[in-house]
Formats: sequence, structure tokens, C-alpha cells
Amino acid sequence: MRRHIHYEAAFEDYLRSLGWPYLPVDEHRKAIFSGARIKSFDFLVYPPGRRAWLADVKGRKFPYDTQGGRRYWENWVTRQDLEGLQRWEEVFGEQFQPMIVFAYWLMDPSEHHPVSNVHLFRNESYAFVPVPAADYAAHARTRSPKWDTVTVPTRTFRSLASRVQPLS
Repeated sequence: MRRHIHYEAAFEDYLRSLGWPYLPVDEHRKAIFSGARIKSFDFLVYPPGRRAWLADVKGRKFPYDTQGGRRYWENWVTRQDLEGLQRWEEVFGEQFQPMIVFAYWLMDPSEHHPVSNVHLFRNESYAFVPVPAADYAAHARTRSPKWDTVTVPTRTFRSLASRVQPLS
């Protein structure tokens, strides 16, 4: 967890506001298993009544402005992100669920927000959309071979996100 990254700091503040137990992961202590580095996740989260989360926070603007217009529901991740979460699940066991938490920084308050529960942090608005990493991986398509990134089509992504009990 890197507190200087506003998306991660906002998610930590949100967890604190919910009263959920959590542990931030120290990014400076990279783990090595069997001679291979595993990409770290950001938080160990203990949502009440659910499996604990190995949460990897991905910050995105909502909407994201491009030369071609506005893009909504940006949800790309690297293959390394998915592989790391899968490896951590093997290490921690089935009591822990790898989750990708998309932290959307809401750029325009008049736009349709991705969730109804908006969190204010440092005078900015955020929405948090968790998706199980296994579900994400099952629907991921290559976005950029050069950057080794994948994405899930918007309609499918919104369906996956709606299956997770809301964060509250």
C-alpha cells in the first residue's frame, strides 16, 4: 500500500469509515517464493460475513477523457496483476478471495456515477467497485500486447461488479 497514491489512500479511508478490519501491505517488502517475485496486493481486508480479501486497488478516472471523447468503466489490469493474485491465493488458501478493487476518481459530479455510494476524500469523490480476480480473469481480453494488459468488456464488467455485495 502506497499512501502517496491517492486512490489507495482513499480506499483505506473508506475502509476505515466502514469500520472494516484491514491491513495495508508494505510495498517495500517484496515477497519471493521459489526464486520468483510475486506482485504484491495492497490490502488484506476482512469484510464482515465474507471471506477475507487480498485486495489489489486499481485507480481509474471516471469518466476518462481521451482525444476521441469520454470513456467510462475503464477496467484494465496487467497480466502480472492477475497472476500475482492467483499466486497469493495459493499461498493464503481458500479462506481468502483475491479481489481487484477499481477505485474510480469521479471527475464530473454531474455524470452518472458507477455506484450509488460515493466516498468523499480530500475534497474529491471516489467510488469503489470490487470484482473477484478469478471472475475478471475468466472474462479478460487482451487490451495491449505491448503493455501486456487485459480488460473486460463494459457490459460484462458491470455484470461482474453487480454480483459483489455492495461495500457498506
